[in-house]
Amino acid sequence: MGKSNFTLNFALALKSLGCKVLVFDADIGMANIDVLMGVRPRYSLYHLLKGERSIQEIVELGTNGLPFIAGGSGMADLFTLSESDLNFFTAQIERIAGEMDFIIFDTGAGLSKETLKFITAADECLVVTTPEPTSITDAYALIKVVCGQEEDVSFRLVINRVTDEAEAQLVAEKISLVAQQFLKVEIPTLGHMSDDSHVMQAVKRQIPFSAAYPGCVAAKDIQSLAMKFLNVPPKHSKDTLSGIRGFMHKWLRLAK
Repeated sequence: MGKSNFTLNFALALKSLGCKVLVFDADIGMANIDVLMGVRPRYSLYHLLKGERSIQEIVELGTNGLPFIAGGSGMADLFTLSESDLNFFTAQIERIAGEMDFIIFDTGAGLSKETLKFITAADECLVVTTPEPTSITDAYALIKVVCGQEEDVSFRLVINRVTDEAEAQLVAEKISLVAQQFLKVEIPTLGHMSDDSHVMQAVKRQIPFSAAYPGCVAAKDIQSLAMKFLNVPPKHSKDTLSGIRGFMHKWLRLAK
């Protein structure tokens, strides 16, 4: 299961628990939330930034009525906006944010300067890794770079594609101990996702696995993660602003 697949099914799990969730596909190079749902979006962020459509008009509905915004080619333009265009974008995002409990940004797998801005501005960053050594190294590298840029970022780990809980705990401990020792940062674990063949089957069908195979192990895991996420809210930063206003406040500071 990839990062975007996790994002999509996590959002669907939150929605099934009564939350109003919007997924923002912020992966500049490999935007694929729409592909995973077999949906062809009419509009994307590009049409908003060009003033051709309002924020409400570019919100598409996917599986089970999940609202999402396709980034598309507009993502690249987002980081070169003039001050007046940034103010317009901020006003548009705040307009839709009032209708949502959560806005989940699906960022790129790498750590580009654009991805870094999303992470440091967000209330919380869920770091999704697997037991593979390269994935563990990448996860730690991301945490290290982000902490070097902005000390006050809240992280939680999700250990993906594990064989059992013991393996997930081992991976989480590795990352947490190193982060504590060298970065002086505590990285709590949200939970884990089992390696499940139903996930790939669902990808081929272009249906989220939690909808295609609701009784599979991965679907049960993602539901448990969503329930834990709601029961243990993230720690807010020292910034007095949180939620979308806090995000846009930090976003505008970083965008300048």
